[in-house]
Amino acid sequence: MTIIDNAVYVDGHRTADPEGLEETYFLLRQRQGMAWIGLYRPEAQELRSVAEEFDLSHLAVEDALAGHQRAKLEHYGETLFLVLRPARYLDDVEKVEFGEIHVFSGPDFVVTVRRAESPDLARVRRRMESEPEFLALGPDAVLYAILDQVVDEYEPVAAGLENDIDEIEDDLFAADPGVSRRIYELSRQVITFQRATAPLAGILQSLMGSGPDGVPDPELQDHFRDVLDHAIRLGERVSAFRALLQNALAVNAALVAQRQNDEMRLLTESSFAQNEQVKRISSWAAILFAPTLIASIYGMNFRDMPELDWIFGYPMALALMLGMGGILFLTFKHNKWI
Repeated sequence: MTIIDNAVYVDGHRTADPEGLEETYFLLRQRQGMAWIGLYRPEAQELRSVAEEFDLSHLAVEDALAGHQRAKLEHYGETLFLVLRPARYLDDVEKVEFGEIHVFSGPDFVVTVRRAESPDLARVRRRMESEPEFLALGPDAVLYAILDQVVDEYEPVAAGLENDIDEIEDDLFAADPGVSRRIYELSRQVITFQRATAPLAGILQSLMGSGPDGVPDPELQDHFRDVLDHAIRLGERVSAFRALLQNALAVNAALVAQRQNDEMRLLTESSFAQNEQVKRISSWAAILFAPTLIASIYGMNFRDMPELDWIFGYPMALALMLGMGGILFLTFKHNKWI
């Protein structure tokens, strides 16, 4: 069912609950009050029926049917077309879910087209119906209540994002390998959130201005100003989130580079230590190789080896072994291999 709630108000009081749109049009003309029609993902023929009755711009109607619009406020004659991007924070998956709501407002009607669970327009209607004197101010009062509800629902989203950013700051120094991906995903959510909240200040200032979009009632001006203050503070908070995430990404890159440098330094130190060990082993192997070579030559026991019959042959062989070993030892010692 696409018609969620449908009523005709006179002097702020609910006087009728029409069963269909045609009955709403008839009662509105008869009672000269204000119609407030709430639609949820309406069919094209339903929205075009509303457009024909209230002379809505076909451009605005096409935007409402297509969806995926940016937050904005457009003026078509006596009709305002407001697009908002409400959001809610999902604790179970730690993500932000963004919705979309289109509001058509004229001298005697408000039509809301909702495409997500947020905002809670039933709560807005109950609040306004509990204050008939305020609701009697007309469609502008309903516009204020919707904007106020959307901005109020942004607060838990901001709190959830702030908590996620705090967790990322802890993960940065814990060498969590998944922190880069989490920073990127959270940055995308913050950017989308900023796109949803940034136009609010301009929208509210336009509604408070003296131009064709301006709200003439002083009481409503004060209420819109209060929402504007909340929207400005929220915008500053979201901008701070984005700056923090950019800094976190830079810090993470620096920490990753530092860890890589540390690993390279350790690898270099390990390679250097291995090289030193290889040098020592090679040096001693060369020193031991010299006497081994001489001994192996004289150990071949050939018949014609003059040193075998020489009285100084054995001392000469020993001296040669010691001399070559000593020379090699001193050479390697000089070169700091041992």
